[in-house]
Order: sequence, then structure tokens, then C-alpha cells
Amino acid sequence: MGTSARTGRLGLLLDQFDQAREMAQVRLEGLGDEEFLWEPVADCWSLRRRGEAVTPRAFGPGEWVLDKGAPDIPASEYAEVARQAAAGMTVEKIAEDWSVSVERVQEVLAHTGQPEPDKVPVTTIAWRLAHLHFDFAGRWEWTFGERRQDPKTLVDFTPSAGLALERFWEVIDRWRTSVGAVTEEQLDTVGFSQYPYGSDPDDPYISVLAGANLEFIHHMAEIAVLRDLWRARFTGRPDAE
Repeated sequence: MGTSARTGRLGLLLDQFDQAREMAQVRLEGLGDEEFLWEPVADCWSLRRRGEAVTPRAFGPGEWVLDKGAPDIPASEYAEVARQAAAGMTVEKIAEDWSVSVERVQEVLAHTGQPEPDKVPVTTIAWRLAHLHFDFAGRWEWTFGERRQDPKTLVDFTPSAGLALERFWEVIDRWRTSVGAVTEEQLDTVGFSQYPYGSDPDDPYISVLAGANLEFIHHMAEIAVLRDLWRARFTGRPDAE
């Protein structure tokens, strides 16, 4: 590590994000439209034309919409719900946060032992990139923007990989520039982000930034795996051990 490395809280998060972004750009080089929309298994979630969506809450402002299923709390988030309750959030507020019933939150809080693994759909590269796109666009709008436009209306989804990436990196650049100017006081401000889909209004902004980095990193890692599978899809040997 060089002597100019940043060691402050914001600096560490920015360095992490910058490195993740550099790796992601390399891994996304040469992405084509067919690969972008490739569905490796049945019942994938993806981008689809309006009227052809296979999920009940698909959304988007234009011709193409992003698949989204019925609201629920996945097993992987049971611990987060427990943390919300321990931090003083009411059951009603938690239910509102997750868009589920109070009864569902009570069921999660009463659960003991290891939860059953989530049965989550496989999502395409197009879905994962679009998910990141609307999430970062929405978080910028509700932190640094006018804080009024529904995040689900901010991104006009497209089946063109090249156009999607061009628009995506513009949003990421804007996000990075704005985050880079955040002050120490703002890092500690609860509700500095008012992003409506999540717990941002109840969290100090440094926690929001850490979560945004995690979201970017894990979805880009998933995209990288899908690119590997796409490249290897016709090279596997059925008789290989």
C-alpha cells in the first residue's frame, strides 16, 4: 500500500468502491446483447417487454420492465430484521420497510434455529445490471438530488448492452463524485439519505455507503460468474468427472 493511501472512514470506502469499479469495467468489456439477456436456466428474472413480464411487480417507465416478485423477507435477511428490532424499530415500521405484513415480521422474529435456504430465481446479466442502475440512480436522487422522484421511474431500461452500460457508468460517475464530497458530519447523519426502498432514513450515512459498496460488489461478482458460464456454455464435456 502506498504512503498516499487514504485511511479515513470515507477514504477507505471510496478506495474499495474505486477498486471494485475498475475490476467490474474490465469484466464487462465486450458484453453483447445476446449474452446480456441470456437465460441460463428456466424461470429466470430478466428485462422483458411490458406485457411479457413473468413477475407480479415488474416495473420501469418505458417499453422494457424489470422483473420483480411478490414482497417477502428472504431467509438471508432474518438477522437484519432481528437487528432492526433490537435497534428499536417497531414491528409496524419493519413491516413497512420490507413491504410485508406485520404478521410476517412477527413470524420472522419468532423464528428459531437456522432458516431454510432461500429459493431465489436466477437472474440475467441484464437484470443484475438494471437492478444496480436503478438502485444507484435512486439513492443519488434521494440523497443529493431533489428527493421526490420514484426510483422505479428513473431508469429507462434497454435490451442494448452497450447503451445500458453507457447509461450505467454515467450514473456511477455521478454517484462517485457526489459521495467524494461528503463531510464527516454527513457521514454520521441519520437520514442523510432518504432513499425510500430500504432503511436509509433510519441509518447513519456511513452505513448506507458501506451497504451500497456491498451491493455493487456482490452483483458485479455474480455478473462475472455469468460471463464465465456464457463463455464456457458450449465447451463443457458431459463425460468429464
